[in-house]
Amino acid sequence: MTSLLFRDDAYCRKAMGQVASHTDQGGVVLDQTVFYATGGGQPGDVGILRWDSGEMQVATTVKGDGADIVLVPDQSDVLPPVGTHVTQELDWETRFGHMRIHTALHLLSVVVPLEVSGGAIGPQKGRLDFNMPEAPQDKDALQAELQALIDRDLPVSERWITEDELDANPQLVKTMSVSPPRGAGRIRLVQIGQGDEQVDLQPCGGTHVARTGEIGQIRLGKVEKKGKQNRRVYLHLAD
Repeated sequence: MTSLLFRDDAYCRKAMGQVASHTDQGGVVLDQTVFYATGGGQPGDVGILRWDSGEMQVATTVKGDGADIVLVPDQSDVLPPVGTHVTQELDWETRFGHMRIHTALHLLSVVVPLEVSGGAIGPQKGRLDFNMPEAPQDKDALQAELQALIDRDLPVSERWITEDELDANPQLVKTMSVSPPRGAGRIRLVQIGQGDEQVDLQPCGGTHVARTGEIGQIRLGKVEKKGKQNRRVYLHLAD
């Protein structure tokens, strides 16, 4: 089982690790990792592994068997042998972009309080699909409301509840297309704001900024019709 360093500290860019195994598909599993695996609309991290006799570009990161995290190499790269101690380093610009967009999309689901039917995250833009029969009448007002939430510089934190507690509070789940991971007995919630200033609380396994102010300036892009009941809303980082 890979220890998830990114779960303890989303800002950890570089760490040591030891190669625990290779997968049949040619991936590398470490004993611990700063690399986030594709899931919940957030892409897998990219970066590099270095060891005494070589290096390997990490093209993406995916979930493996059980709780393993698999680092997928560029096709031309040689894998570090099992047992090798490596230095792992994220492409931080890409990861931090994912963190900013991911937190911004949580806030978008606050200013558009409708069921979410899908979503995607990139380093500079993302989108949410809403159960929204009609497009927003005033997109500029919606953008201003979202930017005002961001500018409040609210803290972003996590808490954990049991699966039974989640079942008793189904309103916490906003995304119909992605179910919170089960089987470990507990569910991670991402909380934006605290106390009377809490604005959002929902299950999420992704990486986020520590405060909403780190998102910076955003711009809402086009709103696309995706079926009779659905609208796709795009969000861009403006800086």
